Amino acid sequence: MRTGTHPSINSDTKLCAVIGNPVLHSLSPAMHNAAFQAVGLDCVYLAFTVSDLAGCVAGLRACDGFQGLSVTIPHKVAIMEHLDHIEEDALQVGCVNTVVKKEGKLVGAVTDGTGALRAIENSGVNLKDKCVLFAGTGGAARAVAFALSASGLPKKIIILGRTAKHVDRLSQDLSDYGNTEIQGGLLDEELVALSGQSDLLINATPVGMYGVGEDENSFPGVILRKEQAVFDMVYRPEKTVFVKEALLAGCTIVPGLDMLLYQAAIQFEMWTGCPAPESVMLAALKKALHS
Repeated sequence: MRTGTHPSINSDTKLCAVIGNPVLHSLSPAMHNAAFQAVGLDCVYLAFTVSDLAGCVAGLRACDGFQGLSVTIPHKVAIMEHLDHIEEDALQVGCVNTVVKKEGKLVGAVTDGTGALRAIENSGVNLKDKCVLFAGTGGAARAVAFALSASGLPKKIIILGRTAKHVDRLSQDLSDYGNTEIQGGLLDEELVALSGQSDLLINATPVGMYGVGEDENSFPGVILRKEQAVFDMVYRPEKTVFVKEALLAGCTIVPGLDMLLYQAAIQFEMWTGCPAPESVMLAALKKALHS
């Protein structure tokens, strides 16, 4: 193995990958391959568009050189039935974004929540006894909300969504899980009023994403205060309309790109047992994002 250059690919080369559909837009190959290169590991990371999930998992399971997976939409829930073991936090969240091959067994985990928590803390946001509001009820919102509840730091978590049954399910799951006060509501009706009561505002919807209403504000009508913090999980573009409004208001910003970085760093360490070269991974992310 050679440090500083990518090792030649041969029969000893290990494989990691991201699976999803679509997945060709993923920044993960650039980030993980830069990390493997930086630490001199004979491993490659590829992106696979997968429609036959069962066949994909069976094929990878049979490969001796397979090390692990990143799992993205639409397979985060469906893959669970194809794994040998699922870690407790992933069972609580109800989805898997990471698969690790351990002693021939496929183990499912979730790193989104821990990665987001690290991103929030590294941005200097103090969650102790604060109120956190989520816009969105999908897998990413679930993972991060459970991580925040598990931390025991926020005094209250507000879940807002467009579908009442999804809000009710996540709110109830969180209430059953921990001791944090949980409140649910409808996004279109209660966003403005409840945002004013919250210390950290988190966009866990695709609104503002490149190609998905990038000219729209995910928190329309909300008057931001400089005492508030804003976390937009959308990272393409790096500065969404929501983030631009927050910067003008003087809010603390938690970059969405940091969540992607830190959850991937945790994945890297799970697959390899090596400390993740986070500065290298971030540089590769930014280069891929702007190329």
